[in-house]
Amino acid sequence: MFRFGLYLAFALCSLACGMSAQNGSADVCPRGVMGDVVPEPADLRSKDGVLRVELSYRKSVDAQGQTRYCYIDRDGHQSPTLRVRPGDQITLTLRNDVPIATGAVHRMSGHASPGDCGGGPMTAASTNLHFHGLSIPPLCHQDETIKTLVQPGSAPFEYSFRIPADQPPGLYWYHPHVHGFAKEQILGGASGALIVEGIESANREVSGLPERVLVIRDQELMHPDAAPEQTDSMPAPQVLRDAEGDILNSGTGGGKPAKDLSINFVPVPYPKYEPAVITMRPQERQLWRVLNASSITYLDLQVLFNDSAQSLGVVAMDGVPINFNGNSAQSVVWKKHLLIPPAGRVEFIVKGPKAGLRASLVTRTVDSGPVGENDPTRPLATIVTAEDAAEPQSRLAASPAQLNEPHASPLRDVVPARTRKLYFSETPQDPKNPNSPTVFYLTVDGNTPMPFDPNAVLPNITVKQGDVEDWIIENRTKELHDFHIHQVHFQLLQWNGVPVDEPYLRDTVNVAYWDGGSPVYPSVRLRLDFRSPNIVGTFLYHCHLLEHEDGGMMGTVRVDAAQSATSRPKDDRGSGAHSAVFHTTQ
Repeated sequence: MFRFGLYLAFALCSLACGMSAQNGSADVCPRGVMGDVVPEPADLRSKDGVLRVELSYRKSVDAQGQTRYCYIDRDGHQSPTLRVRPGDQITLTLRNDVPIATGAVHRMSGHASPGDCGGGPMTAASTNLHFHGLSIPPLCHQDETIKTLVQPGSAPFEYSFRIPADQPPGLYWYHPHVHGFAKEQILGGASGALIVEGIESANREVSGLPERVLVIRDQELMHPDAAPEQTDSMPAPQVLRDAEGDILNSGTGGGKPAKDLSINFVPVPYPKYEPAVITMRPQERQLWRVLNASSITYLDLQVLFNDSAQSLGVVAMDGVPINFNGNSAQSVVWKKHLLIPPAGRVEFIVKGPKAGLRASLVTRTVDSGPVGENDPTRPLATIVTAEDAAEPQSRLAASPAQLNEPHASPLRDVVPARTRKLYFSETPQDPKNPNSPTVFYLTVDGNTPMPFDPNAVLPNITVKQGDVEDWIIENRTKELHDFHIHQVHFQLLQWNGVPVDEPYLRDTVNVAYWDGGSPVYPSVRLRLDFRSPNIVGTFLYHCHLLEHEDGGMMGTVRVDAAQSATSRPKDDRGSGAHSAVFHTTQ
């Protein structure tokens, strides 16, 4: 009865609001205006341990002919922020109101009935949801992304899962994950933040702070034929060498970007880069939760006061407080710029400028390699102070409750069950024509490179639940790649074979590009945590530059159930290792 009533409600909604999705109106997925004040996404909060959400997935075409995608809740909010607590139940129903695509390429055989997770035609009109960063089961109606497809006109699809009681409090996100079409859909704006509450209980440094959610997305250039301009809002270039993959930011800072950027859907387009506006009270301390929901664009964020970079207090990365994983002695790491790869998240304390100071949020040049995309220096927002500035809609508890600490041993104290090597590579589709489309690979060393096949029966890697493994990821290409794995977090152990002392956990990490001549490829060594019993099943690892993922740079890992973990504590080794991630030379 509940499912029938829900289906009827969605059907009635389609008459009132879904029909606009069918006629292609640009109002279906509204966007802000250049120079607007940055709005805050609507908050949908759990109540009595349950969060019920109804989302309509829609598509439209704007006046420039660009395709937009969006999630709209039953009250008309676009990309609402889902707020839950550890142990909460999420019941989310997703209806696909995208017009049925004609002539779309089918990438998977078979036909699934409504509500089924067993295949069906994979087309540009298909959708699903991935709950990025959460350690929830990769099963049907939870976080299965390989075969789950919600088609236009089908019955609403129900996701129902529980946030693990030991899920770290922090910033996660949701987005579609249809192979072959992920770039198009996320580039069109289909993404939203998901927050597991309680970071103030994990880290008292943020207790009582107002919090601001900033989702930075990329989109196709609004003015692709325009020549670059130097504007008053363009920050002065700097030369930075960032230990995140040893990326050299050349300081030129210019040129045409591969994509435009927006901040909470307020566009900041090339070539004038008219910034959005963030308002706050003079010298007010806030917690900013920043999600890079871009399809391919790297961010290197700075807050500038009169062109001087300010210190930002990092308290969480990729959803995990930095004082987790046996790092309780360190609650804040102060940095003057923050490199955030596509899909990465950083949560940090920022202090507003004094009244009258010129202040801005900018992203710096990121060198993504000789065949990578251009990510130039550009402003995102002007920070305007006023004594009567409106407060953000959310504020962290001033007297937080005690948080349950994770019981698992820190990853660095666990001997890995095994070590694997994987590598990124790519080739033109036609070897005789270097300008032909590129095929991308993420290969287990010793195997023949093959692009991802959604119809494959066997996984690329099999792991036993309870194990901890080390993976060495090499980059054998001339462009930067962004390794991500579903369901689990990992600890960075080495950059290019050099040990690093970094206890912070991640679910995305950069792998520097190859220079084309060195006999040793750039690499990272990661320690992956397969101990949670929630992750039994098959899920994905891939490059989170979605053009690469869609082009085949992805694989599957199957976690088999186990009675007990085989990993064991190790003695304390590695003294003298140096920290790379937070070291910057200007």
